[in-house]
Amino acid sequence: MRAAEGAVALRSPRRVALGWAFFERQANLWKRYWAWEVVWLVYGVVNTLAITFIAKQAGRSGLASVSEVPKLVLFLLIGTLTWAYLSAVLDDMSLVIMWERWEGTIEHTFMTPVSRVVHLVGMSVFGVVHATLRTLLILVCALPFFDIGFPHASWTAAAVVVAVGSLSLVGLGILTGILPMLYPERGEQMSFMVQALILLVSGVYYGIDVLPGWLQACSALAPTTYMLRGIRAAVIGGVGVGGQLRTLVVLGAFGVVMIPGSLAAFSGAERWAKKTGRLKRLG
Repeated sequence: MRAAEGAVALRSPRRVALGWAFFERQANLWKRYWAWEVVWLVYGVVNTLAITFIAKQAGRSGLASVSEVPKLVLFLLIGTLTWAYLSAVLDDMSLVIMWERWEGTIEHTFMTPVSRVVHLVGMSVFGVVHATLRTLLILVCALPFFDIGFPHASWTAAAVVVAVGSLSLVGLGILTGILPMLYPERGEQMSFMVQALILLVSGVYYGIDVLPGWLQACSALAPTTYMLRGIRAAVIGGVGVGGQLRTLVVLGAFGVVMIPGSLAAFSGAERWAKKTGRLKRLG
């Protein structure tokens, strides 16, 4: 019994070290492809400004009253920033598979004697950290363009919603990582299609109540719907953690279901890819 407990204790630090190694590898890949980071950062800033300026145009054209413009700016700003965060998490999974094909290392990665859970968790942790830093940079770049304040914001509640919601985003990221692995030529484009569908039903730029009934039903199946709802309630409405319990429970349930399910799906897809010879270099 003691020997078994000792073995588990020895394995746990080793797993942490291996997970950190994959975190470092992700960081090194982004350093190697730093131009992509510049592209996505500039795109994120421009997209945030372009969408949020719609609120100012609505005020000038009389479509919204002067008193409603700041709230509309916050609504759109939160939507674009949350979308930037989501896209970064999902891209970190799908783009890295593509980069590994370019480098010719994908076969070696999947042949290493490392638990796939440790591998994917290390990549996912990096994805969350990287997405957080990029989103904060976009926010810092966008704020000087708008005269807005956060008089009622509950930043603690917003941070808790993002933290719990990120569990489901990690599950989505692992699932989208399957596509470029199984479909070398089209997988990356297919992962963008998944993002587009999530964008449509989650209420990023509008309330989901404007959607047709069947799309509103689909929005209930997207964890980003509840994540956006919780962040907006915290930042615009000042709703604290106590008032977000229902949203947090739903997001937690998504994470509990999606992370094990995505890990199992990824393992099955990996076995199929190896069997059919899809782990090959491109370019």
